[in-house]
Amino acid sequence: MDRRLLMLALGMFAMGTDNFVVAGILPGVAQSLHTTVSLAGQMVTVYALSYAVMAPVMAAVAGGWPRKVLLVAALGVFVAGNVISALATDLNTVLLSRVIAGLGAAMFAPTALGVATALAEPARRGRALATVTAGLAGATALGAPIGTFIGGFGSWRATLWFVAVLGLAAMIGVWTMLRSVPQPARIALRDRLAPLRDIRIALTLLTSLFAFGGFLMVYTYAGLVLRRVTGGDERVLAGMLLFWGIAATIGNMLAGRLVDRFDSRRIVNAGLLIGIVNFCALPWTAAHPATTLIALVIWGVCGWGLLVPQQHRLVKIAPEVAPLLLALNNTATYGGLACSGVIGGVVLLYLDPQYLSLVGAGLIAIAFMLAEAAHLYIRRERVVNHAAQGRAHGTA
Repeated sequence: MDRRLLMLALGMFAMGTDNFVVAGILPGVAQSLHTTVSLAGQMVTVYALSYAVMAPVMAAVAGGWPRKVLLVAALGVFVAGNVISALATDLNTVLLSRVIAGLGAAMFAPTALGVATALAEPARRGRALATVTAGLAGATALGAPIGTFIGGFGSWRATLWFVAVLGLAAMIGVWTMLRSVPQPARIALRDRLAPLRDIRIALTLLTSLFAFGGFLMVYTYAGLVLRRVTGGDERVLAGMLLFWGIAATIGNMLAGRLVDRFDSRRIVNAGLLIGIVNFCALPWTAAHPATTLIALVIWGVCGWGLLVPQQHRLVKIAPEVAPLLLALNNTATYGGLACSGVIGGVVLLYLDPQYLSLVGAGLIAIAFMLAEAAHLYIRRERVVNHAAQGRAHGTA
């Protein structure tokens, strides 16, 4: 295994942990900073929004920087953001530091994937990408539960110090192990956003936005939604999140196999419909440990099982700009996470936390309608192209 790729994967692991661990420490943050869980939940919003907005911007602005310098700088910004969070004594400082950490993640993640591609031979690029993205999957399955577990024994500040140490280890590893990397062609921001003019692509990205907004809304406030079975114990919550993370990892791997055998539309629709039913039942299934674990498995498999077929659908629409489409889908996913924090925080002001999943189910239902609309436009484009080819053959 290439150690350089492992350092990139460690960086992705740190950022994925930072992204998902906040859900497990929100009650502790709210109590420590004398605020509400709804307001503390905006830690998720500002981090995800910073990532979603700045990822394409920084990719364009820093396109001419040496890759090693950019990766080390990104990890430095990320570590600084988490150190400030761990030392902060008021919510405003915490939120500002989360913006800084999100900026570091926005600089690092797309660059790391590009470097992984450049380091590998053409025949092994898929494996290289899988190695680096495994850091994110590992963060979902292990990083967030471990961070929550640390918070249960210490405090939420200890959790953020843990994330900062992970980022620092990745920064040292990248600095010492990564040598010169071929410089990619610079792509202007306008060109990065150009695919959005295609209605099929826009609808597919909106599907990701609403789907992950619904699925991750409940995750963001999992400490409240699952309080009846955890009793407010962060160590029990960590065990629940570990169960969810393993199911999410399995769902992601399973979707990769299914998408090679079945049409992406069938996988996306099945995941969304099952997710809607599961979330509609969650206010009642989350009252008992056994049914909660079943609901978490379904949720993890369906939620993260969407990522691969959504990517596959986008690449199939316009394979010539596949890297740009995958980056935009990543931005849409983080945009959904940002929206989930805001909408969920507002809903919690008026609704009991156990019913939050019903609002998430509503967002997933919108995603289902958008996915079907995208399919109609994809099919219409296919018919038009087929007719055009027929006329061309007839003329010939």
